[in-house]
Amino acid sequence: MIMDKIALLLAIVGGLNWGSIGIFGFDVVAFLFGGQQSAMSRVIYTLVGLGAIWCISLLFRESDPVEERG
Repeated sequence: MIMDKIALLLAIVGGLNWGSIGIFGFDVVAFLFGGQQSAMSRVIYTLVGLGAIWCISLLFRESDPVEERG
């Protein structure tokens, strides 16, 4: 599913950003989009959070959609 891939990509972006904060003390999203309080940064943070919530559903799926096609 395309939504699964988008959500996974967003979760990866969030994970890499948190890794950057933890290791280097550097928030890449805030740097790229004008600080943590900028509207664009908040949109990115929100999308990452929604993507992570979507990824929770991946844990509870019965089967892989790729297997159902073939």
